[in-house]
Order: sequence, then C-alpha cells, then structure tokens
Amino acid sequence: MNFRAAISALFGRAGQPVALYETPLLTEIVEGMSPEVLYRTQPHLRTVVSFVARNVAQLGLPVYERVSNTDRKRVHDDPAAALLRRPNPNMTGYELRESLVSDLALYDNAYWFLHRDAEAGWTIHPIPAGWITGSRGGTLFAPEVYLVTNPDGTRTEIAADDLLVFRGWNPGEPRHGSSPVAALKQILAEQIHAWSYRSQIWERGGRVGTYLTRPADAPDWSKEAREKFSRDWRAKWTGRGGSQAGGTPVLEDGMTLNATRFNAREEEWAEVAKLSLATVAAVYHVNPVMVGVLDNANYSNVREFRKMLYGETLGPMLAMVEDRINNFLLPRVSEKPRLYTEFNIREKLQGDFQETAQLLSSAVGAPYMTTNEARSFDNLPSIPGGDQLVTPLNVLLGRQASPRDSGSQNLGAAGAAPEAKAGARTARIKSSAFPDKYSDDAEALFARFFRRQAAAVRSAVGAKSPDYWDEERWNTELANDLYALAVRVATEVGRQAAAGLGFDPGDYSERRTFAFLRAVSEARARWVNATTLRQLEAALAAADDSDDAAAPDPVRHVFEVADNARASTSGRALAAAVAGFAVTEAAQQLRPEATKTWETSGADPRPEHAAMDGETVPIKDLFSNGANWPGDPVLGAEGVANCECGVTVESSW
Repeated sequence: MNFRAAISALFGRAGQPVALYETPLLTEIVEGMSPEVLYRTQPHLRTVVSFVARNVAQLGLPVYERVSNTDRKRVHDDPAAALLRRPNPNMTGYELRESLVSDLALYDNAYWFLHRDAEAGWTIHPIPAGWITGSRGGTLFAPEVYLVTNPDGTRTEIAADDLLVFRGWNPGEPRHGSSPVAALKQILAEQIHAWSYRSQIWERGGRVGTYLTRPADAPDWSKEAREKFSRDWRAKWTGRGGSQAGGTPVLEDGMTLNATRFNAREEEWAEVAKLSLATVAAVYHVNPVMVGVLDNANYSNVREFRKMLYGETLGPMLAMVEDRINNFLLPRVSEKPRLYTEFNIREKLQGDFQETAQLLSSAVGAPYMTTNEARSFDNLPSIPGGDQLVTPLNVLLGRQASPRDSGSQNLGAAGAAPEAKAGARTARIKSSAFPDKYSDDAEALFARFFRRQAAAVRSAVGAKSPDYWDEERWNTELANDLYALAVRVATEVGRQAAAGLGFDPGDYSERRTFAFLRAVSEARARWVNATTLRQLEAALAAADDSDDAAAPDPVRHVFEVADNARASTSGRALAAAVAGFAVTEAAQQLRPEATKTWETSGADPRPEHAAMDGETVPIKDLFSNGANWPGDPVLGAEGVANCECGVTVESSW
C-alpha cells in the first residue's frame, strides 16, 4: 500500500470529502458534549488549550547526535530530522506539534500514524483522538489494534505497531489517558447556564433606559392629553431626530425622570467569568495571569510567570513528548543509534537582545559574534575579514574579565595591565587571578565522589564484606572525573593566558597537555583514595577496640569529614594546581623567554613553600624544590596536599 492509499483508507474514501462535526445546540446536556464540541463552544477552554498548544508548537524540536558526554552536534540531513520538520506532504512541524498538544490537552491521548512509503519515505499523520473509538487485543497495558471511526462513518483498524501513542496517566486504566475536560464540565456547565440566562435577559427583558412618574395626587390626564405628551416627548427628547435630544427637559405636575439600567457589576457576571477562566487555567497548570486574569499582574511577576511557563507549566509535558519520540520514534526511522531530540526552550527563556548580548559577552570574556554575524541582523552584506572574532585590547592585553570592564578591579589581581617600555610590551599573568568558579567546580566534584563512595562502602561494610574497598574502581572513577575537569580548566586558563601574552587564544595547544593531565589526574586520584582508605582502616580498627555502643558509625564519620572538609581543601588545591600548570604551559609554548615566580598563598602554607615566596626562575627551569609549578606531581602527595600556591608569569616583547 502506497502513501496515498494508506491515507485514503485511514481518513475516508477516495474522492469523498471528509464530513465535519456539527456544532451542537446550547441546550445539549453538557455531560454528553464531546471535548471537541466544548472546545468549539466554550471560549475559556479554547483560550487555555490554544495557549498551551501554541506555546509548545512554536518551540523548535531539533535533532542532535550525541558525540560524547560533553559534545553534541545538530543533525539536519537525517530522516528523523526531516520527518519532524515536514511530517507529511500537507503538514508542517509547527502544525504537528500544535495538534499533538491540543489532543493531549483535550483527551490526554494523542496518536501519530507512522507510514513508510517507497517514494515518500517515512511520514507522520496525526489521527484526531476523537476518532479513536475503541481497541482490542494486546495486554492490560497496551492494545494490539486500535479502532478508528472516520467522520464519514467508515471504520478502520490500525495495528498498534503503526502508531506512536502519547497518553497521560489514568487511575485504574493504563491503556488510555483521562481527559482533563471531564473535570471541567461542571464549571463549563455553569458558564453555559450563565450565558443562557444573559441571552434570555437581552432577548426578553424590557429595554427601558428611563421612565417618567406622576404623583398620585396629580390631576387626571385625558387620553388625548396623554397621547399628546407622548408624541411631544418623543419628538423632542428621543430618537436620532429629537429636536431637544441631549438637553434638559422641564417636567410638569411634579413628574420625575428615573433611570433603570442593567448593572453587570451588581450581578457579578465579570467575577464569575474570571473564576471560570481561572479554574480552567488551574486544571492545565497555567497561571491565570498568562491567559488574561490580570487582577494582580505587574511587570515583575509577569516576567517570572513567563519563565515558569516553560518550567513548571509546560516542562512535564515537554519531557513526556521528548521521551516518547526519543525512545519509540527515532530508533525506528533513523539508523544512527545516538540521536535524540529536545525542545528548544532556551530561545523562549532568554531576555531581550541587549540583555542577552551583555550576559554572553561577560560569560565569554570577549565578543561572541563576528562582524558579519552582526551585519546580518540588518540584512547587510558580509565584508572581507568580517568572519574573525575581534578581541578588544582591554581583554587581550589588559586582563579584564569582559569588554565592558573598566580594568581597575583587575590591577594587582591578574597583574597590572601591560605597559609600554622602550618599544616593548610587558605582561604579568597570575594563576591565582582566575575565577573562583574553578575551585567551586572542583569542590563539587570531590563532594559528589565522596558521597557516591560513601554509599557503596557503607553498604559493603554493613554486609560484613571483607572486600569493602574496590581500589581499582575508585581510582578509575575519580581519575576520569578529575581528568575531565582538568582538561576544561587548563584549556580555558591556557587560552586566556595566551591572549594575555599577545597571542591568539587558539595558539595555545591543549592537545600537548592531555597526556600530562591524565597522569596528574591518576596520581591525584591515588593519593586521595589512599588517604580515605587509611582513615577508614583506622576508624574501623578503633571501633572494633571500643566497647562504647553509642559511638558514631565510623564509616559515616570518615565520609562526613571528607564531604565537609576534604572536598573543599582538595578542590581548592586542585584548581590552583591546574591553573598554575596552564599559565606556565602557555608561557613555555609561546614565550620561552618568560620568567615565572612562585606565589605562596593559602590559609596555612607549608614553611618550605612560604620560604619560596617570590622565587623567580626562567620559564623552562625548575624551582628550588624541583617543581615546575605549584602542585607539580613531582612533589608527591605530601608536597601538593592542600597547597593553594600560585605562579606569576612575566614576559616582555
């Protein structure tokens, strides 16, 4: 069966138009109304459902290939990416996503018919959830066949294997979702009755704006006098042609003019309408402010509500859709095993262009767009040489954190800005000046490792296992974690140091550092784990010798100390060591004439390190203790433990 025949069999007989549902009369019992009928007739339900559907539909759904745990690339030419962009010859990706979310919102179920044609390839055609009228076969959790009743009355059976089914949770019925509309029928019924009542008032109520009264003791009017007064009143004061319309009438015989107008405020119709809209929004987890209930809205909270929309409101639905597509669609239509898709919510959460540009520029520490990329915003043609990033001198040479810094905050921290000396330039770069973020990242790494290690060791010790310590596992896991962090920190610091030394950041070769950083990471892992094992053995031995039943759990105590103290000191020491290595390495690669100076730092430096403070040697030489830089593994475990010393590189050219 080809594509045309498959769609024809599914959606109606060839050559016959598909019949549409007819809108029911207002007098239909609400309980008998289908979700699509309520969607067509009830504005509050339509407002919220369409709001959710459109906000999801406008999100991109790109496909990526996972190259490694830290790298991914956007895929454009794979059949899966093409299918999500153009699901079938008559539908766009936006329309597919809108129909999917609309069906989920109304029915808590959605169905995609997957078909593969020799000519057209894979296609997706969404089946309206209201057309699925039954199922048969299969298990208690998934049917084998779905029954589809087309609008023209014909019935089609579709194998479950040909459908991608999205469904929500339904208590007691795992095969189908539970429509949120069912929970709303009472409030919608109230609205229908309220609108019916208002219609009756407008259609049958007396439309009297004002009326005249005469005192009970006023002289009797003859029929002719009453009719004459009425004609005179209409001619002067009413209608578009009244000669005195808009003026002030002068009444006789004690007459009074009384106003009687419909008062919607006293009837509280507006409050009832807002309550209905807020209730519908609550069922769909949408903040009422986002759909027009603006009683407590202001600029600040609306901005936060907008962020919440793609987190708390739409986040769970987006995750469900992503999981379904990634686990059941992509493996079927693509031959690449590491593909995945995710909604691009970053575009919706980012601020305006000025705010985003400032944030990215500060984060990167330099301009993040080329000249030609900026020109493209105004549809201007590219210019020669406009495809290279321009790094301002205040970042390249002044060691400032971003192009907008004044520079004064960096003097004495990252070294004074390079100054001209007899036609030469001088740069001083301190490894201690690089962000504390690296220390925080390293501390968090050790804390996560110690907690993971604690859970495994406590379990093994509790089970009285003699092999509670797996040295190979812990050394390998920690070395891998440390290596990934060391490469990132060394590369970022090395490139910044290269820029400070007057070179392009790309001139720093991180590949030359990989083997050494791997060795450093493995050594650090062995030292850290050896310390933990010594502490465990001592704690367990002390516990065995103690008769105190109330003594604390020795394993718990060891790892509490590791988490609360060792993670911090180890993290700061590692970050300082890697930054010192990167600054030294950049100078050795690019400025072999440079010098390096030992900078003692930390709360309690070793006496031998304090004695070296200010020691300066050529960049290729070793310091007096035999180290190439503070934290060099040649110093051994004792020589690098808790060491936060840094190095200052200076060069003139």
